[in-house]
Amino acid sequence: MIITSTGILERLSSAPAVVVTLCTASGLDFILGDPWSLPHPVQFMGNYIQGYQRLLLHRFTSPIGQRLLGVVLMLSLVIVSMTISWGAIAFATHLHPWLGQGLAIVLLASCFAGRSLRRAADDVLKPLKAGDLEGASDRLKLYVGRDTEALSEAEIHRALFETATENAVDGVLAPLFFAIVGATITPLGPVPLAMGYKALSTLDSMVGYREMPYRYLGWCSAKTEDIATWLPCRLAVLSIALWSRQPQQVLRLCRRDAHLDPSPNAGWSECAYAAALDVQVGGQNTYRGVVKEKPLLGDDLRPLTAERVGQAFKLTRRCFLSWLGLAIAYFFSTS
Repeated sequence: MIITSTGILERLSSAPAVVVTLCTASGLDFILGDPWSLPHPVQFMGNYIQGYQRLLLHRFTSPIGQRLLGVVLMLSLVIVSMTISWGAIAFATHLHPWLGQGLAIVLLASCFAGRSLRRAADDVLKPLKAGDLEGASDRLKLYVGRDTEALSEAEIHRALFETATENAVDGVLAPLFFAIVGATITPLGPVPLAMGYKALSTLDSMVGYREMPYRYLGWCSAKTEDIATWLPCRLAVLSIALWSRQPQQVLRLCRRDAHLDPSPNAGWSECAYAAALDVQVGGQNTYRGVVKEKPLLGDDLRPLTAERVGQAFKLTRRCFLSWLGLAIAYFFSTS
């Protein structure tokens, strides 16, 4: 039997296997997160992107040439990531079904960043709660792009809230969405599509900038990631609105403010959380000494505190579990 046989496809896409993979991978991320001492698919993706740039970027200097280079970079990394994850799981399944199941669980867990986001927030909040503003600023610098040296306690809380709510979609909910879609409409199981989205997200975070040298190279990756994230982001906004118990208020504020953000997705996710928790995000940020004004999202009804940051994580968890529960019900109802 070869690894692309019908038997292996049926094992990878069977309802019990999919449910076990989704549930166990979710639990693994919630409890352990990403072990920093072990190899991670994102490390491979990052090395691929850096090697691609070193090898080819200096050879293509025109905007058109770099745009074409960026298209090839995006397609090649997404296809390679999906193919390797599918092939590794199929081969492991061919050796033994439990081995394939275990590998699928580990790979899918690596697509979720829920524990990593909470760990990063705690890493900053711990010195901040102890009154060590300088230590909190130094820790925050590891997780955000803005300058952190002169931030007040309130601004540190805002930076954490904005980071947690922006990354809730592309780091937690969107990978789950694509895992469910992959298991629903393809015979490949939940991992390859989630891994392909993880590759897109990694590309966007590494080369998806408007500044040189990535302005043309990262254009395709940034646009494709925006398109891929659009639907899971809107579903996340709807879920947050429902969990907030004030859906009309959340959706009203999102319609009013979210489009003011230049990002087609980040503004919606940040605004939904802000509206649900009665806080306001946005304002003045400094990047490498350059002051930029971000649009204000939500109404300033309550102060942004560590408690609000924790409540944002709880909202993400509720959305995640509700999506997971609906997926489990669907897979068992159709099996």
